[in-house]
Amino acid sequence: MKIAVGSKNPVKVQATKNILEKIFSEQNIDGNIEIIPKNVDSEVSDQPVGMEQTIEGAVNRAKNAFSEDVTLSVGIESGLMETPQTITGFIDLQWCAVHDGEKTTLGVSAGFEYPPHVIKEVLQGREVGHVMDQLTGIDELGKKTGAVSYLSNGLLDRLGNTEQCVLMAMIPLINNELYFND
Repeated sequence: MKIAVGSKNPVKVQATKNILEKIFSEQNIDGNIEIIPKNVDSEVSDQPVGMEQTIEGAVNRAKNAFSEDVTLSVGIESGLMETPQTITGFIDLQWCAVHDGEKTTLGVSAGFEYPPHVIKEVLQGREVGHVMDQLTGIDELGKKTGAVSYLSNGLLDRLGNTEQCVLMAMIPLINNELYFND
């Protein structure tokens, strides 16, 4: 089975592989999964703000990665969602879109809040990744353990956070008869 991932980010690729191997092995489907990372355009800003833009980026990544030689394609996009009653007014969420050539399903990760000075710089035009790299002194933190690991003192890393959104997007597909039988 071939699965395209609309990114070459190693965390997004590994999270997709981990979750799909678990799902397909539990369903007694051949666990031989080939993950094909593809560098595709999200067609949204490099730093999405708002649920609509972040979801659009995930869906665009999934659809732009799809081709006739794959079973599914996966798009993952992180963005800041306006969230009332938070310290900064924003929560970071990762959205995943899974596309099978006809339908697209969505899932979201657990969210977390960045420190106020990070959000301030992002709202002035910087990307979260660049600000967090500078704050932590870790180059390309988002391709490694991620900001969530740094901020949670290692209790949750980006791989686990990304696996959450992939699994959530797969729920309708692993329960096909419940979601698509009308």
